[in-house]
Amino acid sequence: MGVVQGAGVVVTGAGGGIGAALARRFAAEGARVVVNDLDGDRAKAVADEIGGIAVPGDASEIVAPAREALGGTVDVYCANAGVASGGTEAADDKVWALAWDVNVMAHVRAAHALLPQWLERGSGRFVSTVSAAGLLTMIGAAPYSVTKHGAYAFAEWLSLTYRHRGLKVHAICPQGVRTDMLTASGSAGDLVLAPTAIDPEDVADALFDGIEKDRFLILPHPEVADFYQARATDPERWLTNMNHIQRKWETTG
Repeated sequence: MGVVQGAGVVVTGAGGGIGAALARRFAAEGARVVVNDLDGDRAKAVADEIGGIAVPGDASEIVAPAREALGGTVDVYCANAGVASGGTEAADDKVWALAWDVNVMAHVRAAHALLPQWLERGSGRFVSTVSAAGLLTMIGAAPYSVTKHGAYAFAEWLSLTYRHRGLKVHAICPQGVRTDMLTASGSAGDLVLAPTAIDPEDVADALFDGIEKDRFLILPHPEVADFYQARATDPERWLTNMNHIQRKWETTG
């Protein structure tokens, strides 16, 4: 794909799962890829595999070293790192704070660091790995659901604010994906996500299809569009249906 050929790309949380699949696909399309992950060994393994550059560390602080590693310019930034924090309103404040910091504020900090250069030159691409939970919700995971709504809202705001100045934004919103995160979601994930789970490579395919068609909202599970529409047009019915799933989980989970 010519739009990423030779581009400097950063993928956070790319030591495995969706992030690794994105890094592999960008590299296969001819991009120069920085592989970021908190786990330095996993970042290096993926970088060595694809001929990329491992830059381990906190995703909130990665823009400067990644830009340096790419020779001064980041063309595509994939804000993929995330935490799947379960729990209810009673989850510890530290759980809520971590979910907010990783799932939302890391995106905000990256955009703050990237936008001056992008707006000056009139081009840049910000890819936000959100989740269908950011459009809908996820039972048993209040911190995750709330912060993924925040991640989606921020991506949407970036797009409507800066698209006339050359910024391209994509929000990827899959349901279940066969990753460690799905495994860690436990019985709730088994009930809601596992039956229609896809592979990380399917998510990468959906993103590249969206890039080619210049789409903001990327839905690797197309049925999410129907669920999103139902939520918007008849929220009472949608909430009742979701409550049925909640009660089923409480009974069988």
